[in-house]
Formats: sequence, structure tokens, C-alpha cells
Amino acid sequence: MSSGIQIKPKTAVQKSKTSPLPCSPKPAIKPQPKPSDKLNPKTINPFGAHSRPPSAFAAIYAKGGIPCRLVHGSVKHRLQWECLPETVPFDPLLITLAEGLKETKHPYTFVSKEGFKELLMVEGATEKAIPLLPRLVPALKAALAHSDDEVFGRGLDALVQLSAVVGPPLNDHLKHLLTNLSRRLMDKKFREKTTVALQKLEQYGGKVSCPDDYSVICTFECNFAKTTSISAFQIMNPILKTAYFHVTTVYIA
Repeated sequence: MSSGIQIKPKTAVQKSKTSPLPCSPKPAIKPQPKPSDKLNPKTINPFGAHSRPPSAFAAIYAKGGIPCRLVHGSVKHRLQWECLPETVPFDPLLITLAEGLKETKHPYTFVSKEGFKELLMVEGATEKAIPLLPRLVPALKAALAHSDDEVFGRGLDALVQLSAVVGPPLNDHLKHLLTNLSRRLMDKKFREKTTVALQKLEQYGGKVSCPDDYSVICTFECNFAKTTSISAFQIMNPILKTAYFHVTTVYIA
């Protein structure tokens, strides 16, 4: 026997009042940078499954073509060679390291710079490096012409290191590099570093005369030196003069 009481179904409005509200998505919180991030730059993993070698140097490094690896230390990083550097053929390793100087990502930046330096420190490096100068200079030129300041600094350091090892044989190739050096010589940020590098090139390579393959109409004067904060003693440096000629002279073929 029915009680006669009828239960009305809930309307859509009533359901919406009683049903729980869906949770709104929380805004993504951007992680704050850690102080240690400055000491540990973002590292490329060349062995990662989805990583793509961005350059020829990175591809060679990933395939094990460079017989040294970066070892992270608590204070400073270092290279660990798979074999003695004295036993490593300079051709093509030294050229590969020179081409890697224009890299901008870690660990390629450290491996190329430190590897180039350490390879030139081995016994007999002079005799091994001199025949490679025609192929080394274009790689150094690419680093010196790079827009990245750190790349230019690595290229400049490598050029001075190479000059200290090979000496005068490098002089014949300097004409390919002085244009890039002269541009940075006009930059106040790099003027002192570039000037010191040019002086070391003269020290290691001896006196270098101005180019003879064209006539030079020179506007090089002492008052120009004053505006660029170069002393009269530094003006007498032939390599400095040659570098300045690229900026302050007219060439006639």
C-alpha cells in the first residue's frame, strides 16, 4: 500500500548546488634559480637519446673522437685524458679543438679551450704544430670573428698560446687575423687585453714588418694614440702598427 508521498526528482539547478565544484588548476610556480647555478652551467648531454649534436665538434665529442673528458671538481674542473697527450696525433685533434673554440655551450667550451692548451704543452709540440698552421689559423680566425665575447677571449688566448709554441713561423699567417683583432682593439672592453696579446705576438714572433703586397697611406699619428690610450712606446710595436693600419689607413692595390 503506497503512502501517497511522491519524491520529486532534483532539478538541474539543485544538482549544481549540491554537486562539488571542480578544482581549478593551480598556476604553475616557476622555480627560483639557485646560487649554485652560476657555478654549474647547464650542461649538454651528448649521449642523451633525444639530444642532437648542434655542431661538428659536438658530434665528434659524442662519438668519442676527442680522447679526453671533463671531470667536475668541487673547486675547479679538469680534463681526464684516455691516453697520454704526448701519444695523441696532433692531426686532426689540435685542429678539432681549435674549431671547438667557437662553441658556446658547456662542456664543449671547457674541453676545447683546455684541450688545446694542454696539447700544446706536450714535448715536441712545436714540430707537430707548425705544419698545421695553414689549417689552424682559419679556426682561430672564426673564434676571433665571433660575436660572443667569451668565444673571442678563448680565441685570443689560444692564439697567444700557439704563438708561444711555434714562434716566428706564425708571422706569415697574422695578416689573416689582424683585421679581427683591430676591431676589438677599438672596443674599450677588449682594448687592454688585445694590446697585451699583440705585444706577446711580437715577443714570441720577433719583429714583423708592415704588409708589402699593397701600398699604405698611413694616417697613424700620436694624437690618435692619445685618443685610444696607447702609449708612445706601444706605438712603436710593428704588430700594433699593422693592426692599427686596418682601421686608420687606406689600401691601394
